[in-house]
Amino acid sequence: MYIRITFPVFANIGEKSLAGQRACQAVRIGEANMKLVKHLLDAKGHDVLSIAPTASVLDAIKLMAEKGIGALIVLDGEALAGIVTERDYARKVILKGRSSHETPVKDIMSADVLTTSADQTVDSCMNVMTERRIRHLPVVDGDKLTGMVSIGDLVKAIIADQKEAIEQLEHYITG
Repeated sequence: MYIRITFPVFANIGEKSLAGQRACQAVRIGEANMKLVKHLLDAKGHDVLSIAPTASVLDAIKLMAEKGIGALIVLDGEALAGIVTERDYARKVILKGRSSHETPVKDIMSADVLTTSADQTVDSCMNVMTERRIRHLPVVDGDKLTGMVSIGDLVKAIIADQKEAIEQLEHYITG
């Protein structure tokens, strides 16, 4: 998306005045100016916390609580097997009266995991997460897990981009 700003120019070049002539500049805002997932990962880090599918749900919840996170990647060896979230715990353990200690992660995890690549835009990831009502997207390069972004990470990046665009427009307007 472009915003076109037109204003009068009052500049003198030698003896010739350009006063009253119109000049215009396009200020680019939006997806073309958005950060990519790789920029987020470079800033926040590529570390991903994971758990084995055979681990107990209690171990998963303890790890999430200890690290202050809402989801864990489930890895079977080095292969992405799924994702387990606090929402999975609430809906598939608590509400069904299951034992956190005896239930394995593989019984409550989401096995069909949506992923993204580092080259995707923050905006495209936000659209996917909003449409699919998910809060976490693992980032993969081929079969290799390279990071994870949360909806909070994306919101923070979008707000930063909007703030930068506003500051540029204010600077442009005020000179």
